[in-house]
Amino acid sequence: MRDDLEKLRRCAEEELDAAKTRDGFLAIRTKYLGRKGLLTSLLRKLGEASPADRPVLGKLTNEIKEALSTRIEEALGHLESAGKGDVLLAERLDVTLPGRGLKYGKRHPITRISREICDVFLSLGFSIAEGPEVELDYYNFEALNIPRDHPARDMQDTLYVSDTVVLRTHTSPVQVRVMEKMKPPVRIISPGKVYRRDSDVSHTPMFHQVEGLLVDRGVSFGDLKGVLTYFVHQVFGASTALRFRPSFFPFTEPSAEVDIQCVICGGSGCRVCGQSGWLEILGSGMVDPEVFKAVGYDSEEYTGFAFGLGVERIAMLKYGISDIRLFFENDQRFLEQF
Repeated sequence: MRDDLEKLRRCAEEELDAAKTRDGFLAIRTKYLGRKGLLTSLLRKLGEASPADRPVLGKLTNEIKEALSTRIEEALGHLESAGKGDVLLAERLDVTLPGRGLKYGKRHPITRISREICDVFLSLGFSIAEGPEVELDYYNFEALNIPRDHPARDMQDTLYVSDTVVLRTHTSPVQVRVMEKMKPPVRIISPGKVYRRDSDVSHTPMFHQVEGLLVDRGVSFGDLKGVLTYFVHQVFGASTALRFRPSFFPFTEPSAEVDIQCVICGGSGCRVCGQSGWLEILGSGMVDPEVFKAVGYDSEEYTGFAFGLGVERIAMLKYGISDIRLFFENDQRFLEQF
C-alpha cells in the first residue's frame, strides 16, 4: 500500500505540474481528493494492513492529502490573483489624460432678471407673496375696481376657464388676497406667471410680472416716486433718467406710467423707442379707495401705492433682445449667452 500511495503522489504532482487552468486544478482535486477519489479509495484499504503498519500508512496518507490540497489551493489563488490583474489591466485608466468636462447649467435670463428685481425690493423691506394662477373672476377683476363691462374683460385679452374662473391676467389678485388677511402696514411684491390672449414679437400668451403694494398711514405719491426711482437706478444704472407720465388704471388713482431714457440710443431717438428717446417699463399709482373698500380698509386712515412691471420687458431692454419669443424657444445658442 505504501508503494500505491507514493505512486499516487507522483502521478498527482505530474498532473499538477501540467495543469494551467482553474478547471484543470479543480478536476485534479476531484480525481484524487474527492469522496470517490483515488486517495479516498486507498484509505478504505487501510483496514487490510497489519496493525503495526496502519499508523505509518495513515500518517503518510494524511501528508499526501495535505500536500496536494495546499498545492491546489495555492495554484487556484495564483490564478485568481492573475485574473484580477488582467481585469485591472484591461480596465486601467490613464489618469494623466484630461478629463471630460461637464457643462454647467446657467440660469434662464427671465429667472436672472426676476431675482434681480425681487432682490431690489427685498432690500427695501418688501416681502414676497404668492397666489394661484387659476383665479376667481372676483379677485382678478371685481375687487380691483374692474366692473363687468370693462374692456379688460374682453375675451380677446382674458383666458376664461368658466364664467367665474380665469387664468390670472396680472398678479394684482395676490395683493387683494393679502389685504383680506392682514391689516396695514402691508409691504409686498408678488412675482409670478400671468396669461393673456396675445402673441407676437413683443407679447406671449404666458409671461412674468412683478407687482408691488405698500399700504400704511401717510403714504404719498412722493414715496412711490422714491421707491421706483431707486429701483430703476439699481437695475439700469444710477445715470438712467426716468419720468412719470400720467396714465389710467382702474385700481389706482392717480396713475402714472414710468418711462426710462432709451437704453439703446441713450435718449437721442431710434427705431426701438420710436424716435422719442423714452421707453415705457412699468405702470403705477396710488391705490384707489374702491379697492380699499373691497378689502375692508379705511381709505380715510390708510393710503398706499401699487406698481407692476413685466419681467420680459425689463430683460429685453437690459439685454438688447428684440423678440420676446426667444425666451421660450430654448435655443441653446441664445441661452448660452447668459
